Parts: sequence; C-alpha cells; structure tokens
Amino acid sequence: QVQLVESGGGLVQAGGSLRLSCAASGNIFSINAMGWFRQAPGKQRELVATITKGDTTNYADSVKGRFTIPRDNAKNTVYLQMNSLKPEDTAVYYCTAGAQILTWGPVRGAWGQGTQVTVSS
Repeated sequence: QVQLVESGGGLVQAGGSLRLSCAASGNIFSINAMGWFRQAPGKQRELVATITKGDTTNYADSVKGRFTIPRDNAKNTVYLQMNSLKPEDTAVYYCTAGAQILTWGPVRGAWGQGTQVTVSS
C-alpha cells in the first residue's frame, strides 16, 4: 500500500507562485505514475498534471505553460510548481499515485489528503 503526504498549499495573490509537495511511502515500487488533481467548490475533481516513471508528463489545457510537475526520485517526492496563478486555480489539490493515472484517478493507487490553494484577485 502507498501513503501520500502533501504540503505547500496556502493563500497567494493572482500572478504569484506556489509549490506543492507530495511524498510517497510504503510500497513505492508499485508506483508507475504520480499526478495532481484539483477540486473547486461545486465542481468535479479534475486532472491537473501527471508524470510517469519514464518522465512523460501530461497537463490539463488550463494549466499548460504555467504549471510543471517535477519530481525527486531520491526523496520519492513529486511537486506541482504553480506559476502565474489565477483565481480560477483556487481549489483543493490532491496528489495521487498508482500503476496508472487516468482522468478519473489512479489505477491500483492512492490519494493524498488534499491541500487548499486559494488565489486572491
């Protein structure tokens, strides 16, 4: 089983930056992909970014050019670097990891507890 612990959320002004962290522990050898989802109030959870073990990345159109998903394999940690933040980026952000990350979530994976990101205008 994989456990995920997130950190780094908070309040930031529009145009600012934040970096979220997600540290994985447990059965990390089962992880082939990690990613980030977000859920805004009254909206469905949506995929933001993913990265595979082979370093293939994928981004939602709404964050392309502003967000990146680097990782540190030595620390079993993936990040979400968020630049040029907009009020519409306000949401709870969830880390996920699994054998595969699909648009609805992880296959044979786990979710983090979520971290709030609020962007003020």
